[in-house]
Parts: sequence; C-alpha cells; structure tokens
Amino acid sequence: MRANFTQLYLHYVWATWDRLPLITPDIQKLVYAAIIKECEQLKCTVIAVGGIEDHVHLLTGFPVTISISDLIKQIKGSSSHFINHEIKPGGFFKWQGSYAAFTVSHDAIDNIAHYIRNQAVHHQQKSTIATWELTLPDTNVKGD
Repeated sequence: MRANFTQLYLHYVWATWDRLPLITPDIQKLVYAAIIKECEQLKCTVIAVGGIEDHVHLLTGFPVTISISDLIKQIKGSSSHFINHEIKPGGFFKWQGSYAAFTVSHDAIDNIAHYIRNQAVHHQQKSTIATWELTLPDTNVKGD
C-alpha cells in the first residue's frame, strides 16, 4: 500500500450547559452550520448533524490527524464562540464540558444518520435509542 487508508466513523453526542434549551428554532440551523464549518476546517467529513434544544448528535468520517477530544473541543468552542459573538451577542450559550463518542461500522451509517436527522421526531414519539441518548454526566468540565 503506497498511502495510508482509514475508514473510521464516529457518532458524537453532547449537551448544552445544564441541559438548558439553548438551541432554539431561530438559531438551530446556524448552530449546525457552525459545527459543519468547523468540521470541514478540521478535515472531518460530516455525514449527519441533528438534535433538539438541549443536545446535538453528529456523525462524521473521522480524520486521523486529530484526537477525538481535540476535535470535540474545537467544534464546541468555535460554535459557542460564533453564537455568543455573532448570532446572539450578550446572550448566553454554552456547551457542557462532557461528550459521548461511539464508533460506527460502515454498514450502520445510513441507519444512524437517519436517526440523527430525525431527532425531533424520535424525542416527540419517545422512540429514542437509550444508548445514544445518554444523560451526560454533569461534570461541567471546562473545555467547551
């Protein structure tokens, strides 16, 4: 093999500070766009992004040039900075310090992407998958 080859997929979940409903309908698309933009900057391929007012799910092809924790730190930091300084200056938007990350097999990508894109429906119908809807520990660790 002449070049490195990886095929790595990760599903991430993280919440707003204290699970407050901070991702309001008026900013939801902007929050997702900021997440996608930062992923692209980090050479991370976004497959799906979705969530509800208090948390986000993200499915990506994962680059080997950055650690999971650094990737999440960059995504959360840049998106909260964007919201606090450009979308709602003087407002309050903050992510919780913790996150969850799951490996994803290539065969499961479509199902997980569908689940992520339809978060609002799953939460309304109470058809969420418990493993992926973790109640993240309230560590309030700095690093968002």
